Amino acid sequence: MPSRKPRSSQSTPQVAGFLGVGLDRTDETRRVTESEHFLLLGGSAETHEKMQDVAIRFVEKLKTKGKRLQDTCPQEALDILRDSMRS
Repeated sequence: MPSRKPRSSQSTPQVAGFLGVGLDRTDETRRVTESEHFLLLGGSAETHEKMQDVAIRFVEKLKTKGKRLQDTCPQEALDILRDSMRS
């Protein structure tokens, strides 16, 4: 039976980015928006625009905090995302 290799060190979880998927598309338009922290796919024109707005607000809030995404813990990134969705 193969033995497990012990982890040499616990790696800290990190957020690499966000994936937004809109499922309410009724037309034939394929909507894709890619930015530094987001990949947004699909949705109606209205839904896709809302996802874009959230992405923009997220980046603005991150800049206001003077942080980069890779320097933000997952919980803080999630809090900023939730706040961006409410704005």
